[in-house]
Amino acid sequence: MGAKSATEPVYNRTRLFIVSVIALATGGMVFSIRTAIMINLQGFFPEEVSAQIAGLAVGTAFLGLAIANFVGGPLCDFVGMRRLLVIASFLHIAGSLIIIFTQQISSVIPVFWTLYIAMMSVGLAHGLIEAVINPLTATLYPDDKTHKLNVLHAWWPGGIIIGGLLAVAMTRLGLAWQIKQSVILLPALVYGIMALCTKFPPTERVAAGVSNKEMFAEALKPLFIVWFIAMFFTATTELTTGQWIDSFLTRNVHMEGVLLLVYWSGLMFVMRHFAGGLAHRLSPVGLMWFSSLFAGIGLLLLSVANSPVTGLAAATVFGVGICYMWPTMLAVTSEQFPKGGAFLIGLMGTAGNLSILFTMPLMGKIFDYYKARVSESLAASYSFRWMAVLPAVLLVVFGLLWLGHIAKGGYKAVRLMPAEEAKPEEVKV
Repeated sequence: MGAKSATEPVYNRTRLFIVSVIALATGGMVFSIRTAIMINLQGFFPEEVSAQIAGLAVGTAFLGLAIANFVGGPLCDFVGMRRLLVIASFLHIAGSLIIIFTQQISSVIPVFWTLYIAMMSVGLAHGLIEAVINPLTATLYPDDKTHKLNVLHAWWPGGIIIGGLLAVAMTRLGLAWQIKQSVILLPALVYGIMALCTKFPPTERVAAGVSNKEMFAEALKPLFIVWFIAMFFTATTELTTGQWIDSFLTRNVHMEGVLLLVYWSGLMFVMRHFAGGLAHRLSPVGLMWFSSLFAGIGLLLLSVANSPVTGLAAATVFGVGICYMWPTMLAVTSEQFPKGGAFLIGLMGTAGNLSILFTMPLMGKIFDYYKARVSESLAASYSFRWMAVLPAVLLVVFGLLWLGHIAKGGYKAVRLMPAEEAKPEEVKV
């Protein structure tokens, strides 16, 4: 290959995107494997409160996600994206090892706090990943943010599929749940080493010369606050439901509930590659309205599913609904509030993950409540019906936002212009 010109980027966009994909896929594997071992984690606690307490312990992962998203956004500019991904790799490995050795460690530290520390570690890891790869993708593809963020986030369900299928296969082979958890170690090590050996560019905000004061001011805009609150609802709809699906629905639909998670993740993986065309036709806000509609209907269908066929039908509708939620929320943030840079994208991740921290034990409490008063199968049904309230609220919020954009002539992305050539992060191995 010939020498690069003075104006050609010195970083490899394809390699950076691949590192981002592997890191996010690792997070997806963590999610599905954690879903598959939820019933094993419940076994550490008294039966009458097992779902609530296990949900509280596992929900700590989303507290870690929220914390890392909040601090990781600004740290992208001050510490560097490469270092943050390397730290994430270390935390993923450490957290997974603690989970694997929960039984042994709990002889010294109470089992709840052992799991709390482990889940916090893997949560911080994933939060740092999100804090890096989302603004990185927005920086690499400034003219195609919605599509590229959806393509990137196709590898969240891609990781869920890989982890879920591995978990099911290991269950059928009679392998211990600790073996399932151990498969996280290899991809976590891979993305950490790749990040260590790769140059990263400055973020879009830094390249445009936007000051820290302007960045923080974006977070106070009323319209951003509306999107910030909406993120609580979209993330809960998608992720809290997915985390409990195996534990709640396996008995109702007479198949491993994690397979439903794998199935709708497959839909998401395929459909996110076509997000650009849909967003262009509907606008990102219109896309969110239809997503909320299908998600709400899907939750109601999950509440009455009682066989593999009805389970798959419900999962189809639900999967279509939640497919574009997370990446499109991040894309809208980057397109409408670009001066907020990595900080605002991180805030959105913080909102999404804080919501799951609270709703994981809440959904578990709802399940425990109805299980004690009616039956286990009806407890699952009532839990999903309560969750359907969230997308119903979103239909109103996104409907009003969509009408607002139509009244102003349509959805338009705000574009920042680079102020001057900024230096990429140097690799120091």
